[in-house]
Amino acid sequence: MNYSFKIYLVFSLLAVSTMMAQQKDVEKGDKDFYNLSYIEAIQHYLKATEAGDFSEETLRKLGDSYYNIADYTNAAAWYGKLFDFAESTNPDYLYRYAQSLKSTKQYEASNKIMEKLNKAKPVDERVSLYVNERNYLEEIEANSGRFELANLSVNSAASDFAPSIYGDQLVFASNRDKSWASKRIHEWNEQPFLDLFVTNTKDTATTSVEKFSSKINTRYHESTAVFTKDGETVYFTRNNYTKSDLKKDSEGVNRLKLYRATKTNNDWNVEELPFNSDQYSVAHPALSPDEKTLYFASDMPGSLGMSDLYRVAIIGDGFDTPKRLGNTINTEGRETFPFISEKGHLYFASDGHVGLGGLDIFVSEANATNTFGAAYNLGKPVNTPKDDFSFVIDENTNTGYLASNREGGKGGDDIYSLVQLKPLVKLCQQDLSGTVRDEKSKEVLGGATVTLLDDKGAQVAQVTADEKGMFTFGKVTCDTSYMLRSEKQEYEAAEKALVTTSEAEVAIKETLYMTPVVNVVITQDNIGEDLFVLLDLNPINFDLNKSNIRPDAAAELQKVIAYMKQYPTVKVDVRSHTDSRGSDAYNEKLSDRRAKSTVNYIVRNGGIDASRLNGRGYGETQLKNRCSNGVKCSKAEHEQNRRSEFIIVAK
Repeated sequence: MNYSFKIYLVFSLLAVSTMMAQQKDVEKGDKDFYNLSYIEAIQHYLKATEAGDFSEETLRKLGDSYYNIADYTNAAAWYGKLFDFAESTNPDYLYRYAQSLKSTKQYEASNKIMEKLNKAKPVDERVSLYVNERNYLEEIEANSGRFELANLSVNSAASDFAPSIYGDQLVFASNRDKSWASKRIHEWNEQPFLDLFVTNTKDTATTSVEKFSSKINTRYHESTAVFTKDGETVYFTRNNYTKSDLKKDSEGVNRLKLYRATKTNNDWNVEELPFNSDQYSVAHPALSPDEKTLYFASDMPGSLGMSDLYRVAIIGDGFDTPKRLGNTINTEGRETFPFISEKGHLYFASDGHVGLGGLDIFVSEANATNTFGAAYNLGKPVNTPKDDFSFVIDENTNTGYLASNREGGKGGDDIYSLVQLKPLVKLCQQDLSGTVRDEKSKEVLGGATVTLLDDKGAQVAQVTADEKGMFTFGKVTCDTSYMLRSEKQEYEAAEKALVTTSEAEVAIKETLYMTPVVNVVITQDNIGEDLFVLLDLNPINFDLNKSNIRPDAAAELQKVIAYMKQYPTVKVDVRSHTDSRGSDAYNEKLSDRRAKSTVNYIVRNGGIDASRLNGRGYGETQLKNRCSNGVKCSKAEHEQNRRSEFIIVAK
């Protein structure tokens, strides 16, 4: 065997040995990963990468392992390597990469990844939220500074979270060392299992903490408790562990379940809730103010994301079928840790809604149909680039608690007390103001009446411009269509369409230009004249088969209204017409509807007495051009016949 062949053989054996070592590390990592033992999985995957394994699968699972234990700095680093390796990777990984970047305050880089996600999966609910809230940092800033937070003295070097009020006491979850806990380690993050603890809420300086109840706490996880007002019933989260039996799903994963405990003879009687399952998790309960509805988080079939929020009616001692909250709340990310305040506001944690990174806390208000509207970020300091969650508040005292793994804490997660200093911005609103000016001279017009209308023409508000021609309406709703109208003696009414943007708390300034009225002297000779000609109106047309007033027609009708106000004795006959398409009988009815629609608009929106107006339809009997039955005409030619006329019948 020559020397060069020996060298080749040695290198080949080394390569095979290295590949086998990589494979073993990956196999061990996969086993730990699927058993949710993320700390152990990370160690094996890191050994595999040190040996040269930078496969897409290994990078994904390494990034996921860090992401699942909320180590977003390392998650961003490994997702970044994954992104470099396969730029067109799965949208879920793009989103987690963006979230991890955001959690490390790399906002511009995060936005770029979200743009790529937008191209890869534009129908993703998280993408839709991002696209609609591009200025999310400004929106978050609008709600910032509304709370004051303080780290509680009861926090430990372990994880403390899920605060809940129990009379004058605070109940919370913690994995602080216990007599036997240090011997039982949860594989997910190699931390002791969680129990429920209790401390006095009034004495904020106390460090006295006790286990809540030996009947409720077990060898495994207990957390997130919520109590009825009488303190006799508690709902809480526990591992799938009942009567000393720890159950797992078909993939060997031990899921979370909800339990209810009722107090009997000063002790707790624990029962499992009927909608639990061995195949999915149900966790983090919250009660409605009337205690007739239970809210919770779950990844049960039908969930949009990693976990969604649900609610279920409590019927006596039983429960109805759980119902998933709508897509204004749930996303393809994580929605979890719900809390319902006394005013019925839903507070929850999410990494699917646009935030600062990790889990952020959001609030949503229920509408008249008991469905929840848009979710709004609570801003800083409630939210940070880290995980912020399990928010509770007493809206009578404006005090409460939340948990966070933010920098500067004592342990993995800490509980913070909070005081609300001022109300939240729960609606996206903008400030609308403007100026009225003369169209020709551009001089300001004081005293003009300015009206704000919705997209259906209904009045929203009305103000009078001051001597400088300035007007203000204050708050208007984001992403909404409006119409601005100004009226003033000796001027034609002016209208301007307005569509607000999705950017919260910005100032909108509009200018309305008004044209002086052309004074027309009403004489006997004007009887029978058409105001269309006298006032030089633009055509007042209708859409095919429609009788509603179009925005362009509304602006012209304002000129008719202004004229009739200037000459209060004038009476007008409104005559509406159709084109020749359709049967004669149908067109007569259609034109009559158009005449009535026109008259109603002038009366309703202009305040003109109905006795001064008469209206009827003429169908296709008075065409303005050659386009009669059977004659081929263009759309524009037919449109000329779909019109209303305004004939002066009395001065």
